[in-house]
Amino acid sequence: MKTDPTFWILARASGLTAYLLLTASVLAGLLLKAKPFGKKPKPATVADVHRFLALTGLGMLALHGLAILADATVKMPLLGLLLPGLSPYRPLAVGLGVVAAELMAVVYVSFSLRSRIGARSWRRLHYATYGVFLLATAHGLAAGTDAGSPWVSALTLASIGAVAGATAWRALAPSGGGRGKGAADGRASRRDRALAA
Repeated sequence: MKTDPTFWILARASGLTAYLLLTASVLAGLLLKAKPFGKKPKPATVADVHRFLALTGLGMLALHGLAILADATVKMPLLGLLLPGLSPYRPLAVGLGVVAAELMAVVYVSFSLRSRIGARSWRRLHYATYGVFLLATAHGLAAGTDAGSPWVSALTLASIGAVAGATAWRALAPSGGGRGKGAADGRASRRDRALAA
């Protein structure tokens, strides 16, 4: 008798969807705030889009974990999804995903703690998003059963390229704060943009 592949398919689909939502959330944080289209959107809109993508990504991560728990083929214990290194299946690769998911949750919770921890600490904590993205990428490449397929490879490369390109653009693009300002103002605006990433 064959094993029902439903949960295996659901785990793969939700994992890839969570990765795409993470990529979109990172891009929203980088591009929307930095006036990519010549017109700066309202800060409230930026925050709403960014938070919505992050929350939806966390929801897909939860579904990914539940589908893995329900899949009879992998036989993943609950602790394997909560503590890095306890997975019977590719412990290092799964551990990277566990750390990425937990760090993503911490960054998301920080949205509501911004006024308590201060804007500067909040921005520094947000730098962890790059770590989440790198860990999630490594997890998908090392643990994903579709990692070697051309379409998943293309999706992963496109995500890496988009985040790398947006990061470079955000760091190097002029702030658009007006012409005629001094070099010191330009240096300050680049520093502020870097902290806001």
